[in-house]
Amino acid sequence: MKTLVLGVIGADVHAVGNKILDHAFTEAGYKVVNLGVMVSQDEFIKAAIETNADAIMVSSLYGQGELDCQGMREKCVEAGIGNIPLFCGGNLVVGKRDFKETEKIFKDMGFNYVYAPGTMPDVTIADLRRELGE
Repeated sequence: MKTLVLGVIGADVHAVGNKILDHAFTEAGYKVVNLGVMVSQDEFIKAAIETNADAIMVSSLYGQGELDCQGMREKCVEAGIGNIPLFCGGNLVVGKRDFKETEKIFKDMGFNYVYAPGTMPDVTIADLRRELGE
């Protein structure tokens, strides 16, 4: 069984989406290590190392994801898990911006998958299965 570390990054306290994702990923057959809300980059990385996770799933709904996620891939590299797939989604930026621009910013930061607000969990699960060779 593949292990996912899931959480809401930064000072974000939006818990509903986190619970929905936890349920969807669990139902899809993944072991979910749910860190909850207000999770730092270091907490994501520490949990991924401790659980030998196969992917890190970052959620953000309060619009500060662009700031909260900067440098995360570099921290993964420093911690020895530089190749771990990084997924992120939600309301990642403040204001109106074309999602393609947001996606490029996050991919340039080292995230493998970036999801627009309202993306259904089955889309992410399909990407997970491809990424993890299932």
